[in-house]
Amino acid sequence: MILLLLGTGALYALWGEAADAATILVVILALVAVEVTGERRAERAVAALRQLAEPSAAVRRAGRVREVPREEVVPGDVVLLQAGRRVAADARLIAAYGLAVDESALTGESIPVEKDAEAVAFSGTLVVRGRGEAEVVATGDATELGRLAQRAREAKPPPTPLDRAMRELSRSLLVAALAISLTVPIVAWRLRDGEVRPLILTGLALAFAMIPEEMPIILALTLALGARRLARRNAIVRHMEAVETLGTLTAIATDKTGTLTENRLKVARLVATGGEARLREAGALTASALDPIDDALVREAGEAGIDTDALRRHAPPRMEFAFDRSRRLSSAIVGTASGGRVVVKGAPEAVAARATTVLTPSGAEAMSDERRQALLTEADALAREGLRVLAFAERPAGPGPLTRDEAESGLTWLGLVGLDDPPREEARAALDACRAAGIRVLMVTGDHPQTAAAVAAAVGLDSGQVLTGEDLHGRTDEQMRETLAGAAVVARATPEHKLRIVTAWQAAGERVAVTGDGVNDAPALAAADVGIAMGRGGTDVAREASDLVIADDDFATIVGAVAEGRVLFTNLRKAVRYYLACKAALAAVVLLSVMVGLSVPFAPVQIIVMELFMDLAASAAFVAEPGESGHMSRPPRDPRARFLDRAMVASIFTSAAGLFAAVSAAYLWSWPQGETHARTMAFVTWLLGHVALAFSLRRERERFTWRGLGTNRVMVAWGLATAAFVLLAVRVPALRVALKTAPLAGADWTVAVAAVAGGVALVEWAKRHGRFDSPALAD
Repeated sequence: MILLLLGTGALYALWGEAADAATILVVILALVAVEVTGERRAERAVAALRQLAEPSAAVRRAGRVREVPREEVVPGDVVLLQAGRRVAADARLIAAYGLAVDESALTGESIPVEKDAEAVAFSGTLVVRGRGEAEVVATGDATELGRLAQRAREAKPPPTPLDRAMRELSRSLLVAALAISLTVPIVAWRLRDGEVRPLILTGLALAFAMIPEEMPIILALTLALGARRLARRNAIVRHMEAVETLGTLTAIATDKTGTLTENRLKVARLVATGGEARLREAGALTASALDPIDDALVREAGEAGIDTDALRRHAPPRMEFAFDRSRRLSSAIVGTASGGRVVVKGAPEAVAARATTVLTPSGAEAMSDERRQALLTEADALAREGLRVLAFAERPAGPGPLTRDEAESGLTWLGLVGLDDPPREEARAALDACRAAGIRVLMVTGDHPQTAAAVAAAVGLDSGQVLTGEDLHGRTDEQMRETLAGAAVVARATPEHKLRIVTAWQAAGERVAVTGDGVNDAPALAAADVGIAMGRGGTDVAREASDLVIADDDFATIVGAVAEGRVLFTNLRKAVRYYLACKAALAAVVLLSVMVGLSVPFAPVQIIVMELFMDLAASAAFVAEPGESGHMSRPPRDPRARFLDRAMVASIFTSAAGLFAAVSAAYLWSWPQGETHARTMAFVTWLLGHVALAFSLRRERERFTWRGLGTNRVMVAWGLATAAFVLLAVRVPALRVALKTAPLAGADWTVAVAAVAGGVALVEWAKRHGRFDSPALAD
């Protein structure tokens, strides 16, 4: 497009029109500035999102554990390694508890490597089980992975589906634009037998104005700035496709803990069969530094007067078995070789199944079936109160190593701990918003069914039918959908159940979002239309598999992101509707004037200036438009629907008709006063009319009002700048010469404004009578 303009300017200079050539040069500089600024805004927004989406690292500094960006990790830092997180730097292990690392990113070998103290954990490798602490010895390009990656280039992200659709549309419109640009000069020459040079310049200017070169920039800017707005709402976009898809979601499978609840756990109840002190000690001995549950257990022990540091010195950790979702247990071997013990915590039914004795004040007693059932009944009672229930048990550990099966069998039951995790205050309103928007929400949790039901009732989910993971086993997609049809809660679920729910819904045509934070959640996150990872407690693997990272782990943030996705897509449609309506109106005005035997209504330099103002509105003003009222009270749009459906095409031509009628009326009315005067009237009416059209089209379903005009400051600034330019273009002699305009009288201004008002009234009438509504689009 810049080359096309330069060619037009060169012809002006060649044919002795130096002033026009200089004007076109100024327009070229302005156009380059506009497009470069737009692209740079998009690039900066995407770069900022990449930085936000980068995983952090847990480091211990000055005795305190904190999360820091990976680039801030320095040699000498002590990093904490945990299952599901990537190692932030090359680091020498200080302590390792059942630690195994996947080094396939470095070596290509997918078999996990066991790591002991003094071994080196390499940057970029993934901790698959256990935990550890390590001192950083190298970062960045000094690491093994950094040396391998020094020559790697950043891959260019693939185009999104909407991007491909817009580019195909642009190519189709290009043919029509070139046809019009060639037809007008030829027809004008044949009908009027005029001078060829002005017609060639007019054809080049029309080609410049008609070719839809701005479409990819509109899309890139809309998506990038929309993603930046999402980031401000704590929703960090990792893949641009997610920005497009958010507005189409029909179902969300969400976790409970931290998403619908505050993840601010505290111990509320203890049910100890052999004494609360022993139960509190067991909780403190199984605790790690990064788990909210374990933080609550350590806090409870400390508040009861137990010196947890002394306890750990007396019973140091020897081996840990991380929480296993299929076993629903975790365990730790603590103490010295002569006096060690295994401490186990997990789901009450899982611990009870492995317990053979129960601790009582008088000692250990055999676990009968009746006693086991009584203990599980107590767990059910705690769960009905909405508490998260954990059971604890122990057994002696000799000097030799134990397998996991050995460590977690023959246990002595210690008791139950009920943890309170209050529901988020905003969760109920967010769920109501989902229902109003036609989005189904399913809570999928590993918790006790009674706990899940209590929390569901507290946040406003229908807790009448609570399924468990067992209810979903061995079912086909159709059977799964029938089973899930009346349910809002699935308890005792595993990540595999999440994946089955996602695929079953998708097979029925649903567009599904799913939340997750663990390593095993990655398949469901990757399979979902929008995978949503939790930013606070989520593992690096979950982040990498996701499309969206929620920084505050709040369900209300997810709903806000869906709303933003709907607004973003609406703004894209508004920008494209306006852009194509202006193109169509320009073509119609020019064709009409030529067909009735008049000259083209605009000088070539005027067409170029009009295109500049048009691009500014389409690429910047509509992107900043806030959402219309009620955009979350309509059903989701169908992503399979064509972007340019029948309603969209009709609204484009209706909008174009309004602008065409205004400009043509002003041009034809003023033609008897001379060509220059008529062109000035057409130029002024066009500029004023396309501003009025933009303000009308900023609302799809609402009529234009002055109220809320200032909510889009970018559009207001653009409109005022255009109006000021119009006044200067007809009043300043130098600009009149450069832009081929003439002074206008009061009657001329009246006609121009009246014509614009009439054209906009036509558009407003069409909106009021539903001509802009598309049944496939929610907003």
